[in-house]
Amino acid sequence: MYKKVASTKKATATANDKTEQVVDLPASDENQNTEQPAQEPVTKSCSKGLSKWIVRNNMSLAFTSYQSGRVYFVGADPEGRVSFHERVFQRAMGIVGNEQRIYMGGLYQVWRFENVLQAGQVANKMFDKCYVPRNAQFTGEIDIHELGIQKDGTIVFVNTKYNCLAVPSITHSFKAIWKPEFISKLVPEDRCHLNGLAMVDSKPKYVTAVCKSDTIDGWRERRHDGGIIIDIETNEIVCEGLSMPHSPRWHEGKLWVLNSGTGYLGYVDFEQKKFVPHTFVPWFRSRLRASW
Repeated sequence: MYKKVASTKKATATANDKTEQVVDLPASDENQNTEQPAQEPVTKSCSKGLSKWIVRNNMSLAFTSYQSGRVYFVGADPEGRVSFHERVFQRAMGIVGNEQRIYMGGLYQVWRFENVLQAGQVANKMFDKCYVPRNAQFTGEIDIHELGIQKDGTIVFVNTKYNCLAVPSITHSFKAIWKPEFISKLVPEDRCHLNGLAMVDSKPKYVTAVCKSDTIDGWRERRHDGGIIIDIETNEIVCEGLSMPHSPRWHEGKLWVLNSGTGYLGYVDFEQKKFVPHTFVPWFRSRLRASW
């Protein structure tokens, strides 16, 4: 299903103006194989009642694990049992999609998966959707985190290594469309660890960063309480004092966010510019402490 790909093109960069920059990086090091090496199977378990919840809501889930290098699809089979399907990719990161198309960030590229089934068709007498990789646009190693799909169908993604939001470029590795005001220039230094993206009305609206830093890896010293959320339309910091914030989502008039370092999922009080905790997930907190 997946082919080996490599590129030895040298890196070049051109700047259009103060707010937009296109950058070209090598897709990988020379002669490096971008195919993920064989790995040990991953043990999976789920909460009791998950299959009933999936059936009741008529939905399925797609998520990634960069540590194991896998993308997972979770649904329910005709008997109502949980169905897992997984594939291995190098550093599988942010993922976004709809019924027809899924995009996923990888180590060197953005993958596009298409549902190849027509209405009424099923695969293996079971699945009503079958997502197949149809395109991989090479970006070079820019540490893509979350992605969003805009109204015109194009994607926007968090370019963590260059501290900016970016879109694909036909001629270069990416085109930067926004960066925090405190970031002085676009350089591959991961200064603030920009990571999460919230879309509102199919437009990028809010981003999370681990701290307000303009030095290489400066975010690592402020993981405890330096986290911020920025409104990219106004460049206003709408919430601060967070601990490794991630995965902001706009839902029913509220901006929800994972305050990862504390283990709490909650929402933003815009008047107070504070985080309001809602649900505590201790396992996630312990895993973050071990891996960040």
